[in-house]
Amino acid sequence: MTLASFRLQLAYVFITMAMFAALLVLNAWLFASLEFVPGINWVYLPAGMRLLCPLLFGEAGVVGLLLVSWAASFLYFFPGQFERPFWGGLIATAAPYLVYCAGRHAWGLDVSLANLTPRRLLWLCLGCSVASPLLHHVYFALHGDTDLLRSFVAMFVGDLNGTLIVLYGVKALLSLAPRRAA
Repeated sequence: MTLASFRLQLAYVFITMAMFAALLVLNAWLFASLEFVPGINWVYLPAGMRLLCPLLFGEAGVVGLLLVSWAASFLYFFPGQFERPFWGGLIATAAPYLVYCAGRHAWGLDVSLANLTPRRLLWLCLGCSVASPLLHHVYFALHGDTDLLRSFVAMFVGDLNGTLIVLYGVKALLSLAPRRAA
């Protein structure tokens, strides 16, 4: 890896962290009244970043997600705790990364995302919106939480809503950009 390539990957890590953190703040401001429990919202915009950043930045996006997920979990959602924010950050990163890898394997997604059709993107959105709550709730079940069905539904709906809002918002912004002459 060249120094320029390393710098670019590092920039992707920091861009991911900044975008996720910005959406976390925006989500808390816009949708605080829709919080089911700390960390589970009926609309969770950062879930969209969990899919978007690996798609755009690959593994550098995943590293950025892990770091910012840990920061949010340790400092914002569960201050003073260790186990729950540690595993929560890992799960919040692993779920979209696994879905991203499955998409790359199934459809041969490449860096350009040229073959990422709207249908495939919707499948990735659904996959992330199921995988993250599922892995989180396996962890919750192993640690004695009992209100699993209601919190799973809330997390699934929140992740799906947030992912769709973010991805279609990005798509709308991109449609406003001037097109290059071919």
